[in-house]
Amino acid sequence: MGKAMKTGFRAAAGALAALWLAAPAAAPAQLFLTDPGFRSGPIEGSDPLVGLPIPGATPAEYRAHLIWNLRSGLNVAALQCQFSPYLRTVSSYNAIINGHHARELTGAYTTLEGYFRRVNGRNGPRIFDQYSTQTYNNFSTLQAQLGFCQTGARIAKEALATPRGQFGQLAAMRVREFRNSLTVATETYTFPRMPIQLSPIAVGRRD
Repeated sequence: MGKAMKTGFRAAAGALAALWLAAPAAAPAQLFLTDPGFRSGPIEGSDPLVGLPIPGATPAEYRAHLIWNLRSGLNVAALQCQFSPYLRTVSSYNAIINGHHARELTGAYTTLEGYFRRVNGRNGPRIFDQYSTQTYNNFSTLQAQLGFCQTGARIAKEALATPRGQFGQLAAMRVREFRNSLTVATETYTFPRMPIQLSPIAVGRRD
């Protein structure tokens, strides 16, 4: 991972520190008995759901944009979801960026950096830094934290099972669901209510 990429990670993480410290201190390990079922589906074209627009992007640059959004969301999950060790968001994220998909993530960074230089000239690095910070902040949530954390943990585990070089395909398939998990979810499981049959009570005769 390059020096500039590491600097970007530290800057974005610092921007989220206050929000992370304000997160709830404890929650049950199994966040939902049933999956909240956030809407999923592939991202096609320049979908506003992905986050900040990148006008004039080539297909390769837009793919890098998708990768960067998914990586940013997983990073936020690693920061905000540590209250539940069961989710393993930190260890999964570290494995993704330091080994399993490191090369593809580095390539996405380089491609996006080139896009912002091409479109914005000398202001490219500054605008890219703003883009990165805002992308992080767009995944931060408190009210919808449980659904976001459970979704992020599942996507991170799927990323670890995804072959190298296919993180972009995963991003195209899962960013929609990840963004939708920022809406508040409630538990949908209910216990069945069966009518209770009571035996008649015999009233004895008093003498």
